[in-house]
Amino acid sequence: MMAALDRTVQGIDRALEGKLQCLQKEIGDLGSLAVAFSGGVDSTFLVKTAHDVLGDQMMAVTARSESFPERELREAEEFCRREGIRHQIVNSEELEIEGFSHNPKNRCYLCKHELFEKILGIAKANGIEYVAEGSNMDDNGDYRPGLTAVAELGVKSPLRDAGLDKEEIRRLSKAMGLPTWNKQSFACLSSRFVYGEEITRERLHMVDQAEQLLLDLGFHQVRVRIHGGTIARIEVLPEEFPRLMQEEIRRAVVMSFKSYGFAYVTMDLQGYRSGSMNETLTRDQREHGTEA
Repeated sequence: MMAALDRTVQGIDRALEGKLQCLQKEIGDLGSLAVAFSGGVDSTFLVKTAHDVLGDQMMAVTARSESFPERELREAEEFCRREGIRHQIVNSEELEIEGFSHNPKNRCYLCKHELFEKILGIAKANGIEYVAEGSNMDDNGDYRPGLTAVAELGVKSPLRDAGLDKEEIRRLSKAMGLPTWNKQSFACLSSRFVYGEEITRERLHMVDQAEQLLLDLGFHQVRVRIHGGTIARIEVLPEEFPRLMQEEIRRAVVMSFKSYGFAYVTMDLQGYRSGSMNETLTRDQREHGTEA
């Protein structure tokens, strides 16, 4: 086991190697662990590291929900099959949570609290003592009410504890040969909605179809934000603006988006950035989750 761990740090500088060793030690000290697994960059790295350290004393748990694209679920399942990792899927009915569909500013708190309560129950039923999630140091700089639920429920955040940021996780993932090392960042589809605007299954499906189209067209990092239920605001990387404006692609995007239910299709000139819906929040709302 240790020989396998040693091979993962080839080509990594001493400081980053130290963070990896800190992460491995923390996971090892836990003894058993269930990891909330979305199939993204961070949680894939955490699942792989935890499995390398704990073997059968860890498991991955993935939520199936309206705001989680089927492609992400399939990728999570395939990764666990390939790596021989115990994997369980749990249904998360966030739209049934009281108040969630109204998209309040603490929406992420409501969702994470419900989800991690379920994962804690699964862990207990499988004789696993601890639950962990994959937030990293970069998540400390934005409005993240979901981390409040993590803290309240005693869920571990090993990547943050080890001081790892997203770029370092990508570097380590590449060294470990993980296919997600350069995967685009992803957040649940509910984050595409303006706070206070209703989240519905139909609108989630509109956003999912729209983002899948852009990915199928070869755009690497995308978001389709929905405003008023009829306006699509496309975010792609600035270097991909010219491609989006190519006549054939522009026409295909507009026609397809309208077939999904959007009346208007727009492009954000700032380009992709994480958490752009939080830009409407005041500083007090970011810090305390209060209404304006």
